[in-house]
Parts: sequence; C-alpha cells; structure tokens
Amino acid sequence: MRVEEVMSHEVTTVGPDTSLKEAARLLAGRRVSGMPVVDGDGAVVGVISEADVLAKERARPREHASMLARLLQRPDPQEEEKLEARLVGEAMTSPAITIEPFWSVSAAAERMLDEEVNRLPVVSLDGRLLGIVTRADIVRAFARKDADIEREIREQLELQQALAGDRQPLDVRIAAGEVTLKGRVRRRMDAEALPQVIARVTGVVGVRSEIDWDEDL
Repeated sequence: MRVEEVMSHEVTTVGPDTSLKEAARLLAGRRVSGMPVVDGDGAVVGVISEADVLAKERARPREHASMLARLLQRPDPQEEEKLEARLVGEAMTSPAITIEPFWSVSAAAERMLDEEVNRLPVVSLDGRLLGIVTRADIVRAFARKDADIEREIREQLELQQALAGDRQPLDVRIAAGEVTLKGRVRRRMDAEALPQVIARVTGVVGVRSEIDWDEDL
C-alpha cells in the first residue's frame, strides 16, 4: 500500500508571511496539530506546529535576575529566535520532513517514528504539496480488512515470483492480520525473502512461512 492511497488531499496550509496569531487560530479551529507552510509556488518550505506556537510561551529570563541566572535561563539561539517570532516563517520548523506519494505506508510509518513527527507533507519530486499523511491515516490503513490485505499480498507474491522467474503457485491464508504462506519455490533464497516482503504489507501482524524449495541457493 502506497502513501497516495491513504493521504488526505485537502490540506490546511499557511504561508511564511502569515501571522503566528492567525496560524494559532487555524490550528485550534481546524483541530490539527500542525500545518505545512508553502510558498507562492506551492512548494513546502516548512511546518508550523503546536510545539512551535508553544515555544512563544516559554518563560523568559526575569529582567532583575542575576547575570548567572539569566545566562542559565537563556534559550539556545534557535529557541530565542522562536521567542521573538511574529510570523510563521520565523517560528516554523524548516526544512520540512516530507515524503513522496509512491513511498510505501510502512516506510512512512518508519520515517514518522525515526523523526518523531506526527505528520508528513506529501510532495511531488519538485517539492510541491500534494497532500498530507498522518499517524491516524496509517493506523486506519493498518486496521483494514483481511480481504484487502490478502489481495495486496497476492499481488506482491505474483510480482516477486515473476522477477524470480518462478511461477509455482503459493497458498495464502490470513486471519486477523496473521498470514500463513504455503507452497514451493525454486530457490531457498526466495523462500527466505518472500515472508520478509509480505511482513511489510500494511495490516500484516505476523507471517508464518511453510514455503519449501528445490534448490539450495
């Protein structure tokens, strides 16, 4: 399953010249935790999130505190810049962490976890915004029906066997996301690789392989 199959096409966006106050109103009004920031050509230049707005509320060093206390309380230069921000372009996180529509949903999930983000703007190869995919979108995809998962598994098996030049039929059974593969392939390396490929299909919980092989290669 690819990102383009689960992403949202209608995306709330702002420009870098939008006031931070207006961005906060949009975040609250649309009940979203973050929005892509796009330039006049529709290219993603950053993301403005609740965390970026919250940075404005970070406690500043007290005017009459001692010099040592002021130094200890002083934020790093990037945080200090966010404290002074008035516009989205001054407060946003940039560059944005994005993904292309042809990436797999599992790859999108991996990127979200690795980068510790809740959403990924989906962009074309030239950086223009096409949509957005969120953790909630991926959870919904993971919860899809066994019949839909099985259909994708069979397509993957056909593709992999065609690439390997092996047309021997394989049996697929799935229950509550647990997949069982049975059959025979020509090479041992293919028997070992197929379960790994199927395990990355969105919605698969686990794979049990009973695939045998003819050649120990």
